[in-house]
Amino acid sequence: MKNMAISENHLYKKVYAKGAKAVCKHIVVYVLTDYHASRLARENPLKKRVNRVGLTVSTRLGGAVVRSRVRRIIRAAYQKLDKENDLKKGKLIVITARDAAVKAKSTDIYADLLYAAKKLSLLSDGLPHEKTGSARTQ
Repeated sequence: MKNMAISENHLYKKVYAKGAKAVCKHIVVYVLTDYHASRLARENPLKKRVNRVGLTVSTRLGGAVVRSRVRRIIRAAYQKLDKENDLKKGKLIVITARDAAVKAKSTDIYADLLYAAKKLSLLSDGLPHEKTGSARTQ
């Protein structure tokens, strides 16, 4: 399911002020419970709670092409994280790019998002669904 975007400035301010944060090398992730998630679930045709995600990439990172690339990589990493792991729903999530994100690979951003999700307890079962080739039994 496609995530809804945070488009109101007051929600960004609220998440920055009251939300929990996890600082990584390439990104900073802020999370706050969305108290309007049930209202949005009624409006949503699939009747499910969703996360609302906002991306922040400052102009000091570079020109429009650089900022768009960073946004695209962060968005793809979040979608991969949401697809491969069972994230808790009904949250406001703001992802802010740091200076190191300009030269980061998509795997680095994904690793930072996974670390932040564990730290902020965004994973439903607490552990990612890792695919292991063979399990050792003793």
